[in-house]
Amino acid sequence: MKVILQRSLHADVRINHEIVGQIDHGLVALVGIAHGDTAETVRTIADKTANLRIFSDDAGKMNRNVIDAGGGILAISQFTLLADCRKGRRPSFTGAASPDIARELYETYADHLASLGIHVARGIFAADMAVSLTNDGPVTIILDSDEIIR
Repeated sequence: MKVILQRSLHADVRINHEIVGQIDHGLVALVGIAHGDTAETVRTIADKTANLRIFSDDAGKMNRNVIDAGGGILAISQFTLLADCRKGRRPSFTGAASPDIARELYETYADHLASLGIHVARGIFAADMAVSLTNDGPVTIILDSDEIIR
């Protein structure tokens, strides 16, 4: 599993020019589910997402997590995070989980974040989406379950 987190001042996702999810401030989470990922993997990465101290405190130090900062999370499924570009010029996506498994685990990730009291907005799985955000900082963090769990 790979998740790209971008701290944002505002973010939304649109399908056919219609907003289907948005947050005022918080994190945009681009979520890639890999072969072999499990509900346990996804919950562990969701806990890491919720508890990363990447928001400024009153002294300007990154000491607050998204919950402490009162932020939301815009979760977007993005299988292209699993692209393998080592050979040739066309990325291979064989490392990505099948759509039925990926959908279930993406929903598990978002549901677990919501269970922690975080406002979670979502894109639509497998839809062609336009994601807009105003990056704050900029702060961008990469979470890779191979590095965190395995």
